[in-house]
Amino acid sequence: MPPGVIDMYTSGPVIVMQLPEKLNQTQVSSVFSEMEPLLENDRPRLVLDCSEVQQMDSAGVEMLLHCMEGVMKRDGDLKLAALSPACATILELMRVDRLFEIFESSEAAVQSFHAFPSYAIPQSEPWYTPAYGQLGDIKAAS
Repeated sequence: MPPGVIDMYTSGPVIVMQLPEKLNQTQVSSVFSEMEPLLENDRPRLVLDCSEVQQMDSAGVEMLLHCMEGVMKRDGDLKLAALSPACATILELMRVDRLFEIFESSEAAVQSFHAFPSYAIPQSEPWYTPAYGQLGDIKAAS
């Protein structure tokens, strides 16, 4: 990918953005300027594909955190995909790795937006049963 060009595509309501090879002080402003309009959507769902990122410094990490903050303010979500071992180490050393959901691939990250855990709602129980605590008590009392 030529420098300064960010590859983006959508998968349903999810936008996948390919980050450049260098995510450092010189690149961050151009990357963020392309990403900023996406952060202004209602409930943005972003996957940042880091498969090509070979260099990341503190400015790159700060940009990721700023993007996460912007997405969360609008009740959205941001996920990272395909981190190189070097980038994963930088996030870990800066103690921010736990703030992000990190996936092996962009496809897995996109799928996670559509996934709904089967254990979340027991299919054998109606919504008003005691399995749901006081809500079940309220329904039983009425």
